[in-house]
Amino acid sequence: MGSRFNQRDQKRKVNKIYNIAITIVSILIVIVAVSIFLSDDGTDSKKATTEPKQIADTDSGKVADKPSGKEEETDSEKEDAVGDSKAKEEDSGEEDSKATEEDAEDGADPEKAGDAELVEVDGSGDGNVAATYTSEGWKPVGTQQSGEHTTSFEKGSVDWNEMSKAIASGAGIDEGSMKLWWLQNGGSPSTAIGTVSEGDNPKTYRVYIEWVDGSGWKPVKVEELKTNDKR
Repeated sequence: MGSRFNQRDQKRKVNKIYNIAITIVSILIVIVAVSIFLSDDGTDSKKATTEPKQIADTDSGKVADKPSGKEEETDSEKEDAVGDSKAKEEDSGEEDSKATEEDAEDGADPEKAGDAELVEVDGSGDGNVAATYTSEGWKPVGTQQSGEHTTSFEKGSVDWNEMSKAIASGAGIDEGSMKLWWLQNGGSPSTAIGTVSEGDNPKTYRVYIEWVDGSGWKPVKVEELKTNDKR
């Protein structure tokens, strides 16, 4: 009886030890499993957290860069537009200035002949006269002659050439393109009358000039004719 009791008692002890061991092992297995699970979950969470940040940073950089680029392009386009506008204004100003100078030189408008401001006055009653002008801005054209002056209607003479210059000044026509249709005495030794036009322009002018001692011939009156009566 005693030996059997002892054997049973030993078996109980052994079984208890096995149970305890099994329980400890089970607990360890559970702890390890939980640790591994938590470790994997943490790693995945970190990766998931890091990647969105990188993506967000990348996307943010793209979004930030695009508007910046657009603003730079817009500023550049504005500067180009302003530059083109200024260039057009300058070109337009230069063209207007050139057109004004050319009009002044070619005498297209008799009221702006040369640099003199013309004033329309009453005419002589000649039916062929469309308008009559005079100007306080007309000056003698200068002379190469000295001593007592004698009017010369010899074509090509010094006096003829100086009269032609004064007539061109009065008509507001460039002397190089002026056609002198007629040049005659104006009723006294110190006056003359010339009928002129410019190139193929049908406008014809009758210019009255007078001699100023020591200074040369000077325009005193211009008549714009309806038709060229000396053609």
